Amino acid sequence: MQKKHCTLLAILGAAAQVLGCATPPPSPAELDQQAMAMIKASFREQGIAKLDRLKQDLGQQACSSAEAPAEAITKQIEEEAMATVRWPKGGNYIGDWRAGEKLAQNGRGMTWTDKSAAPSANGAQCYNCHQIDKKEISFGTIGPSLWNYGKLRGVSNPADPASAAIVQYTWGKLWNSKAYSACSNMPRFGHAGLLDEQQLRDVMALLLDPKSPVNQ
Repeated sequence: MQKKHCTLLAILGAAAQVLGCATPPPSPAELDQQAMAMIKASFREQGIAKLDRLKQDLGQQACSSAEAPAEAITKQIEEEAMATVRWPKGGNYIGDWRAGEKLAQNGRGMTWTDKSAAPSANGAQCYNCHQIDKKEISFGTIGPSLWNYGKLRGVSNPADPASAAIVQYTWGKLWNSKAYSACSNMPRFGHAGLLDEQQLRDVMALLLDPKSPVNQ
């Protein structure tokens, strides 16, 4: 009796394997569709947080994949991102590093409880990903340290033409980080409307002004 029971189990197990093999697993595209359907079903609009935040552009789609995007897609993402960069009016890149330091240490903004999505209500949240000052004991490590950012790059005067390349790169990186790295994790402060032009100038001053504590 026990032998018959074991034989039946073996037959049922083999049948289950055959049936399992007969049903192909879902494709990556189907899994993506299922995941997106679950995400959309799990969120609702509330306050300033709207469902349009779930819409992905080319860079977000390509960089959300398990595989790195192809070289041609990477180039397209970076070129399209660079085209979005708006350079400061009058070529004035540098603001007040004191205001920039406050922005860098401010993590507020863009949550559903905030009353406004205007840049003036947001911080830059730099400390979440970067070390800003050697005296800090708590900071993120997703991005590189910003300590001595301008000093290490030889920016003794941001208005000096010799520093133009670094100044422009820094502005572009803050405006739309994907212009330089397609799958960058850095917020696209200007492109996404997270910070306005004056706020960006102030963060630029924190990074590049020789008087800034970052460069001491």
